[in-house]
Amino acid sequence: MNSARKPHAVRDKELRLAIKKIERTKGDGKLVTFAAVANEAGVSTSLIHNCFPQVAKAIRKAQGRTSEKHLDDQRVKLLAAEAKVRQLQADARKLYRRVAQLASINEVLLAELRTLKSGMGRVMRMK
Repeated sequence: MNSARKPHAVRDKELRLAIKKIERTKGDGKLVTFAAVANEAGVSTSLIHNCFPQVAKAIRKAQGRTSEKHLDDQRVKLLAAEAKVRQLQADARKLYRRVAQLASINEVLLAELRTLKSGMGRVMRMK
């Protein structure tokens, strides 16, 4: 690995040239991979991932696996999940309101029961 720091533009050009060189030598059994490009350019794979996202995208494209389709699929799933969450939140709000209504009705019924029980005690004593 070449430890000398080079300007971003220079490193970018070296990485792109490394991709082209590997693509030209595909017949020799060499595949375009992050490791191969990093080795060819004398850098680490993490440098490509962390500092050169467009080069990483070019490597994935050369491999035939673009992340665009994957991202689109994930966006669709995310939108569906967000819609489901909104629906569940609305359902939860309705249920909380219903619980509050039932608690209120329950309190009224308990008060009536206490009243009836206290009146029943008087009726029993009168006999």
